[in-house]
Amino acid sequence: MISDFALPNPLPRSFYNRSALVVAKELLGKLLVRNLDKGLLIGKIVEVEAYLGAKDPASHAYRGPTKRNEMMFGEGGHLYVYFTYGMHFCANVVTGKTGVAEAVLLRAVEPLDGIETMLRKRGFASLNRNLTNGPAKLCQAFGIGRNENGTDLLGSEIFIVDAVTSRKEPIGVSTRIGVSRGKEKRWRFFVKGNEWVSKRNNTEYRRQKR
Repeated sequence: MISDFALPNPLPRSFYNRSALVVAKELLGKLLVRNLDKGLLIGKIVEVEAYLGAKDPASHAYRGPTKRNEMMFGEGGHLYVYFTYGMHFCANVVTGKTGVAEAVLLRAVEPLDGIETMLRKRGFASLNRNLTNGPAKLCQAFGIGRNENGTDLLGSEIFIVDAVTSRKEPIGVSTRIGVSRGKEKRWRFFVKGNEWVSKRNNTEYRRQKR
């Protein structure tokens, strides 16, 4: 268990006001924190994907601003939450300066604290790796939905902090998952060997683990 008294301050705005490719790698190992009335939900970020706005045909912002993606064009350090497939929410960390429209999709976390609450939100009887090993699963477990779109990550509701330990873990790199355009971009990053990564057994993962 991780005490809220042991948590460092949220990461500063300067952390987010950089390229999504830089921020994505540095988010690995950081702690995602959700502050609820009944306590904290905490998970270690173990898998992310970078999306680079107008430079990236897979990005929601590729064709410019819309009502749906307007949060991506805002200041770095905010949460961009979108609804997909008529049933799921996915959460992204907005990066770069205002107008750049880059973001990092949070794909998977390793649950550390508030696990009983996560289990209830997911309808699980016991802990298993499917709890938070995907972007929609993560959002459901952490109670992140439409109302959390635009949340300032420097606030107290949802935020990201450095891990208590500073141990560096090897980073894997692959193409992104489930995109039809920009498929060649190797902008998915994950903690090698971590059981909570969503696609542990794909060819790219096996090759890099050797």
